[in-house]
Amino acid sequence: MKVTCTGRKVSLKPSFIEKAQAKLDKLDKFFDGEADAQVTVTVEKSGQTVEITVREKGLVIRAEKMQERMEDALDDAVDLLTRRLVKNRKRLGDKLTRSAAVEWPAEPEPEESYDVIREKRFVVKPCTTEEAILQMNLLGHSFYLYRNMDDDQIQLVYRRANGTYGVLIPEDY
Repeated sequence: MKVTCTGRKVSLKPSFIEKAQAKLDKLDKFFDGEADAQVTVTVEKSGQTVEITVREKGLVIRAEKMQERMEDALDDAVDLLTRRLVKNRKRLGDKLTRSAAVEWPAEPEPEESYDVIREKRFVVKPCTTEEAILQMNLLGHSFYLYRNMDDDQIQLVYRRANGTYGVLIPEDY
């Protein structure tokens, strides 16, 4: 697995980078091709966050964990990635390896169903990103779909776990 490590507000020691490479190499058994992993470490007042994003064959899987030590956060994030791969292996189907070398747990976790309980249709109104954030906050939602007035493109603004905002902008596949 190709692993790229980045530190935000911190310089990463070679020992941490080697540990990240070794831990993520163990996930290679789940993939047929060469997967790419991006490991980002951010130091904050409340702790150190490790975010791991793995991409392979159009599949994107992500985990983020915060701990006092970045090594502990790395361990937790890799464990979370592994659990997500194992839990969703049937749904992922062809995206995961068919290798007999992969040792799946003997007793799989009960499969979670994806039941859609409500479908809602609405008019996507043109507005600015700031107006969309205001509308989202007024509605008490954590996301808001809108049409950007500047480029007439559908976008989604959302509230992140740390209280900041993000915007999802679709691209052609």
